[in-house]
Amino acid sequence: MAISSNNVYIFVLLLFVLSEMQIIEGKDSLTCTFRSSPCFSKKIPCPDQCSQKLPSDPKAKVCFLDCNSRHCETQCKTRKPNCNGRGSACLDPRFVGADGTVFYFHGRRNEHFTLVSDANLQINARFIGLRPAGRTRDYTWIQALGILFDSHKFTIEATPASTWNDEIDHLKLSYNGKELAIPEGHLSTWQCPENQLRIERTSSKNSVTVTLPELAEIYVNVVPVTKEDSRIHNYQIPDDDCFAHLEVQFKFYGLSSKVEGVLGRTYQPDFQNPAKLGVAMPVVGGEDRYRTKSLDSADCGVCLFAPAEASVKNSLVEYGVLDCTGVANSGGNGIKQCVNSRTASNIFRRKEKKSNSTLSEAYTPTCHTHCPEERTYNLHIL
Repeated sequence: MAISSNNVYIFVLLLFVLSEMQIIEGKDSLTCTFRSSPCFSKKIPCPDQCSQKLPSDPKAKVCFLDCNSRHCETQCKTRKPNCNGRGSACLDPRFVGADGTVFYFHGRRNEHFTLVSDANLQINARFIGLRPAGRTRDYTWIQALGILFDSHKFTIEATPASTWNDEIDHLKLSYNGKELAIPEGHLSTWQCPENQLRIERTSSKNSVTVTLPELAEIYVNVVPVTKEDSRIHNYQIPDDDCFAHLEVQFKFYGLSSKVEGVLGRTYQPDFQNPAKLGVAMPVVGGEDRYRTKSLDSADCGVCLFAPAEASVKNSLVEYGVLDCTGVANSGGNGIKQCVNSRTASNIFRRKEKKSNSTLSEAYTPTCHTHCPEERTYNLHIL
């Protein structure tokens, strides 16, 4: 049977369209969900070089969309802290400010200092360290972060270890004072349905990404001080402590122009970095300005954290108890959540009338460790 040239053309065109559809289907797309972003609600496809936002290979680069960028273009990046990138804090501690300038802030061992302080976000760090005989200052490293947002507290710590073992997880996390147990495994995930705080393992152990929607993304890695590091820098690390500590890198969204903190102030539009350029270790001070009493306090001399109280006018909100400690270990794609059987949408409104007047009260939803008389189900991230 003869085949006309038109039929051949249509057949080839159909094959081309189908192949393009398969390529598109194999790619993820990203979008920004907060309205202040120039990329709000735009669906941006991932590049061919990193077509997935959650690749199964922990060493593969991931698709990333900078929601602060006006270009709204996806790009490839690693999910571990880049210690030479802006917003990073690694080593003893070596910071890279928003302006790209490298500086050191030593602080003091066993004390807490504010890294970032803004009206709606506070990030503190606990420093550990030692002072060998003959030295005038401590060698220090960041052992823990305390993050305050709204009325919530989240902490992430490197647990002490006498010797380093890659097969042991050295991360300890807590939310509102309750310890979180996230199953080991790449992409294993915990998420709070109340505020979408999300913690995702980026390797089976010792690495996570913390996402605070519309506030920050934080890349965290736990590492030891190695014997080679100790030899090179003359740390004189003892045999019974490898000083496990955090490498971190921050990506912020919507900081105010008055933001403060050891790292935060570098995000001020008119900031002039006091670090001396051209020296091997440009050190900045400010211990007294940035010292806090604890990991979860905002009492430093320049701290700005003061979250606004919720409005209580003309409404009464009831809420179900939310379980933010449940985790589904299903390759990181399942998130276990409890909700009261009365609260399918987590919010109910009720008005009580007394003496011909309406009484209104407001309650802030709170995450708890138990869900009495509740049902459990899995949420799947698409």
